[in-house]
Amino acid sequence: MKKIIALTFIIVCTITILKAQSKFPPVDKSPMDMIYYPASYPVLKIQDKITEPLTARIIYSRPQKNGRTLFGDLIPYGQVWRLGANEATEIEFYRPARIGDVKIKKGRYTIYCIPNQDKWTVILNRDTDTWGAFKYDQSKDLLRIDLPLQKQVEVLESFAMVFEKSATGATLLIGWDDNRVDLPIVF
Repeated sequence: MKKIIALTFIIVCTITILKAQSKFPPVDKSPMDMIYYPASYPVLKIQDKITEPLTARIIYSRPQKNGRTLFGDLIPYGQVWRLGANEATEIEFYRPARIGDVKIKKGRYTIYCIPNQDKWTVILNRDTDTWGAFKYDQSKDLLRIDLPLQKQVEVLESFAMVFEKSATGATLLIGWDDNRVDLPIVF
């Protein structure tokens, strides 16, 4: 009788483990990524060579072009876009900053954008932990800034963002396909 109970227990455990393993989701088509300012912050921290404190971090998902026409088609002109895929893109400032004439307090915000043919309106919003732009609430906007659209020779297959050091802080470069905008941030 003990052998039957033990064997039954082993079979139930094995089935449970196999079922649990089969429930892992497939790899996301728009993988999540994270960028820092200063850009090399994680490596410098590991090496104990930090010369600048962590100033900003962005968490976003990186959709792929996959031969599609993006702006004006998949991403309509004149409508709020989450700047990536899946969850809305979030930026966290670890110290006060300034974008345009607006002072930004230390904290976490969502970044949206309204793409147009000649400019993108970048929006910093107080609402966080949102999916896409479906529940975007304009009343929670902290700032809106128009940035001229630049056409690039290099076509980016994946949506991308990167911080570049500037004389007054950093510039956030945002690009996809042959489109790019630069958002100056003063720290």
